[in-house]
Amino acid sequence: MPDRTNILISGASAGLGAAMAHEFASRGRNLALCARRIEQLEQLRAELLRAHPGIDVSVGQLDVNDHDQVFAVFRQLADELGGLDRVIVNAGVSQGPPIGTGGFDVNLAIANTNFVAVLAQCEAAMQMFRADGDGHLVVISSIAGLRGMPGLQTYSATKAAVATLAEAIRADTLTTPIKVTTIYPGYIESDIGPAGDKKPFRVSTAKGVRAMVKAIEREPAQAKVPAWPWVPVGFVLRRLPLRVIARTAKG
Repeated sequence: MPDRTNILISGASAGLGAAMAHEFASRGRNLALCARRIEQLEQLRAELLRAHPGIDVSVGQLDVNDHDQVFAVFRQLADELGGLDRVIVNAGVSQGPPIGTGGFDVNLAIANTNFVAVLAQCEAAMQMFRADGDGHLVVISSIAGLRGMPGLQTYSATKAAVATLAEAIRADTLTTPIKVTTIYPGYIESDIGPAGDKKPFRVSTAKGVRAMVKAIEREPAQAKVPAWPWVPVGFVLRRLPLRVIARTAKG
């Protein structure tokens, strides 16, 4: 297994991105962190360096919907660390109103952030990896991307789309040293969802992120995390009749 020393994480200022930064830092990895909120990134950088003085941490302000900026910031961070070994495409947004209820602008923004911006990040990462002849691209999908969820219509669609995108990139690089991993997190506490949201099998941020990082380090083609219960739940979810999915999702 290659030693992935320099890791970029998008959407790293809070939530799962920040938690992954802490977990990778504890493993001695150098980090390139990007997000819109530069003040929170600077604070996170200070925390990481205090706890792990032997690592390097670079930060860059990035709105992933500014596609030119994606390429510029990824390259800037790569130059600061002396190259990138792994890019974790994590930035995203959740929820969105049901289709046909007048929320097109909100759903369009979700689609742009969760798919078009992911496409830009994958393009920027893969340009560097193809030039280097190696690298590990990680795309964060969701268990909600396995089926069309009535309460998460646009979100489910975008997470299915990025999983398919990652699979297509993986198919194109099978005979190269470049690895591509799709992570399907289950319900993990995070600031991306609504306050007070109660989902089945929900786990703490710490437990969920440990499972995510452990899976990422193995570099599989895909992983549902935490493995229990999401591997069997994911298997069943893909096979349930749609009427059962609709009834369960609506409570």
